[in-house]
Amino acid sequence: MADPYSTLGVAKGASEAEIKKAYRKLAKELHPDTNRDNPKAAERFSQVAAAYDLLSDKDKRAQFDRGEIDENGQPRNPFAGGGNPFGGGGFRQGPGGFSGGAEGMDFGDIFDGLFGGRGRGGPGGGFGGFGRQAPPQKGANVAYRLAVPFEDAATLKPQRITLSDGKTIDLKLPAGVESGTQMKLGGKGQPGPGGAGDAIVTIEIGNHAFFTREGDNVRIDLPITLVEAVKGGPVKVPTVDGAVMLNVPKGATSGKTLRLRERGFTGKGGKRGDQLVTLIVDLPQEDAALEAFVESWTDSRNPRAKLGV
Repeated sequence: MADPYSTLGVAKGASEAEIKKAYRKLAKELHPDTNRDNPKAAERFSQVAAAYDLLSDKDKRAQFDRGEIDENGQPRNPFAGGGNPFGGGGFRQGPGGFSGGAEGMDFGDIFDGLFGGRGRGGPGGGFGGFGRQAPPQKGANVAYRLAVPFEDAATLKPQRITLSDGKTIDLKLPAGVESGTQMKLGGKGQPGPGGAGDAIVTIEIGNHAFFTREGDNVRIDLPITLVEAVKGGPVKVPTVDGAVMLNVPKGATSGKTLRLRERGFTGKGGKRGDQLVTLIVDLPQEDAALEAFVESWTDSRNPRAKLGV
């Protein structure tokens, strides 16, 4: 992958908001769902997602800017650039031979290992084990953002995601899912000598037109008519599972909250929250019959007495 800043088209000093804006613009343009006949767009989408995964993480971004990790999030070679891996000072000749920044180190054993001798590091000699070949690295992880509708998240409805290679997978949402929840798909990242990396899917739960989330509960304001408020009785109310009947108590007032058990989100412990329904009495505008009734009816109460007015 190229430099992540170049991949997203932002400057190195770009703010978090600028990086996020650039990512969203490119992700929308390159998403595989809208570029089914363009395999290069899918590859570019994967690169953009990986770049955003690195730069949206403050710690990873700082490590990359300091040169500690590369654009794939892998540690850079500690011996690159000609630096001294044993600390400061380098090597110098002294009365007793070579010495350096690492006190007490027997460089004779090191040089024996370099030229075929047996050092103290083990049967193979060398730099105390540095001569061993590192295991092959896995491929880079690929980051995805998955938008999940509010009702689907509440009911844990499986979600279909299209990967950068064009393949689709049905994801089972975990209990306690919320915006920012990450799911790992093992072996669905970039290929590498040590095997493929992983796909990291970050969940973003969408807003709803009339439902709101409060922990594991779902809230809704439910308009009812004056007749329904005065007489009470069953009324239809929407839930994340579909419409159900709710019994409004006789003489209900605006602001009264009723509870529908286990109609909310599923918590991490597996128990579902409730739906909280707040009644709102909705009066008709310019209703002559209602105005005539009020003219002939007197309410001697003071509903604001508790407020001291």
